[in-house]
Amino acid sequence: MSSTRNPASTFPQGPGAPLPDRPDVAGVTSAGAAWLASAGTHPRSTLALWAERPSAPVVLPCGRAFDVVNAPAIFGRRMLDRLWDDGPGSGPVAAYNGRMLLFAAPGTAQRLPSLLEWEEWGSRGAEGQEAAGYVGRCGAVPPLLCHGTGDAVTVPALSDEGVGPAARLESRWLVAPDTRHPWLPGPEILLWAAVRAARTAASAAVRISIFPPADQDAKVYDVSRRR
Repeated sequence: MSSTRNPASTFPQGPGAPLPDRPDVAGVTSAGAAWLASAGTHPRSTLALWAERPSAPVVLPCGRAFDVVNAPAIFGRRMLDRLWDDGPGSGPVAAYNGRMLLFAAPGTAQRLPSLLEWEEWGSRGAEGQEAAGYVGRCGAVPPLLCHGTGDAVTVPALSDEGVGPAARLESRWLVAPDTRHPWLPGPEILLWAAVRAARTAASAAVRISIFPPADQDAKVYDVSRRR
């Protein structure tokens, strides 16, 4: 989440209307929106679209302002928790269509798969563990989709006003962009988070409770801890 939230604020309507300095209900500030728009070749057009239709998701290219590590939702949440509980925090993070999108420093998409393979946590290592019967007991890093130069991702809308509950769950910001120059984790940090998440999942004890599980979306990440 963003460090500050103002549920009552909305983006002004009309083409070319300026974005507000305060965050909207999704937690995205005008500075954060400008950073997202800088990923494309026509940032002003993107900002104009958002000013007119703040609830519209937009496809943005990777490799310029950011790369994206695309993880399964549950494992991505474990990585995010490790980053905030034991590490330096994270950059912007979004949930989209049952996946977790962790925004990373440019170049991460090219480097991270190699590091996972080197540490034998990549797809080949997982295959070897599965053949040896270790998956499920020792844990493994699931395939991570790394989007870099030449790829594009769909980012959630800046505002969720007017968006139905089902659509909001499918596409939303978990850690919203709130600065023009956000800190973004590199491949080494995300490798650490992935390995820690896999080990934590493997060592977690099975617990049975008569109470329903806690709301997985209730956790608040203090962005003041970002480097």
